Amino acid sequence: MKKLTGLVALLCYAFSLSAQDYVELNYKFKKGDAFAFEQTSRSETYITVNEVVQRTTRDYNNKMEFVIREATPGVFILTFTYTDIKFNFNAKNQNIFVDAKVTNDAEPLQGALKLMLNQPFTVELQSTGFINKVEDLDAALDKASAAFSKLKSDEQAAYKKLLKDQFGTDAFRSWLEQLLVVYPVHGIKNGTQWEESVPLRTGLKGRIDLYWNLIHFDSQTAKINGTGNIKTDKLESFMVEEGIQATAAIEGTQTSNYLINRESGLPSICVQNTEMKGEYIYLANRKKQLKKDLKVPVRIITNASYKIKQVK
Repeated sequence: MKKLTGLVALLCYAFSLSAQDYVELNYKFKKGDAFAFEQTSRSETYITVNEVVQRTTRDYNNKMEFVIREATPGVFILTFTYTDIKFNFNAKNQNIFVDAKVTNDAEPLQGALKLMLNQPFTVELQSTGFINKVEDLDAALDKASAAFSKLKSDEQAAYKKLLKDQFGTDAFRSWLEQLLVVYPVHGIKNGTQWEESVPLRTGLKGRIDLYWNLIHFDSQTAKINGTGNIKTDKLESFMVEEGIQATAAIEGTQTSNYLINRESGLPSICVQNTEMKGEYIYLANRKKQLKKDLKVPVRIITNASYKIKQVK
């Protein structure tokens, strides 16, 4: 009998050790929880048109807050607001720097971004990390576009496209989908790898296949490394600039390093590096003096970092 009792105790101890090897990760919030969010990134695009290299850079230094408006089993509604926006855009010898908190009547984009501050929009998020939808952000952009009302029609169109490309629903959802880890529904242990695929949403058409690997976890944090394989759909067209349609045959990789706060499931810190290369094919357009399709080599490099801190 003593031998049997000892065997049972040994099995229970072994099971306990085995259970400690696994962790279940997901997003956990309570209604009213509040977070501060910082985004810093730099993107460089190099295209070669008729053997001339053109460089475009985009720098972001943005701050946001989000509050958990609703918390139901498996689904949360997050209300976001921008609290600070700094954006620098440089292309074709034109530089646009905006600080949304500073008044600058000479730069229409600055007025638009100022109008975006503190405008609420929502994200519906599953506890696994899937984003169901983003709402009200385009409505905020429409209000912000009032800053362009005194411009000529072609200038208004150009500024609205720039605003939407950089801050619209698709742009926001795209980087948020690549930032938030989508967790598996079962427990995982160190060395476990899992994957998910999400569409590209920022102009380029295609998908990014995301792979995550649990490196280490303790009672408060988890360290996760991520990689992404990016591939565009070369048959889908998009507007590369006003009046010019193009297709893209581009591939690339993304690497991510996360420090996860296990209490919420959110990354306290995430650093991402993305590099893509391939070619655009500008489609023939006589109005733009393109008599035939034009192959344009392209290379895109993006470095980004994110910080999220619970404030309530």
